[in-house]
Amino acid sequence: MWSKLRRLYWKIVALVAPESWLVRLLRRKARALKDELEGKLTDKFLELLLYGMDLAFLLLASYRRNLRQFQGSYVLRTADGRVAASALFADGRMSVRKEAVASPTVTVTFTNPGAFRRFLFSKDQDILQSLMANEVEVDGNVTYVYKFGYLARNLTRRLGMT
Repeated sequence: MWSKLRRLYWKIVALVAPESWLVRLLRRKARALKDELEGKLTDKFLELLLYGMDLAFLLLASYRRNLRQFQGSYVLRTADGRVAASALFADGRMSVRKEAVASPTVTVTFTNPGAFRRFLFSKDQDILQSLMANEVEVDGNVTYVYKFGYLARNLTRRLGMT
């Protein structure tokens, strides 16, 4: 989604602009994600969430601090295989792929987009409850799932949704 030149431009903007201005910019650019979270979830939700996180990571130093020296890769997908995306974190950078990557640190499979919403955005964010209800299957290190959940909830807070 983001070309290298565009990413460089936004990095420069992020260096000189105040964070309050960058948060407003993030809210405007991630409006589709906010609409998706507040309304009925579609197949685009996962992709919008990852690109919203990528944009927040690019623009906001306070969001990047959460990923300092963090290495990991996530594959998030639905059980029917219609929706799959990957998020890769390495060397202080985040990248998003529209397909599943080979050998991820953790793979999270959801029965449907609603299960994904309940899994990440429930008030108590009880991953065990989703696992027991057979709505979610985790293959890999569960602590990475908690980290991803924190990042997703932090993004929604910055978008003014919680």
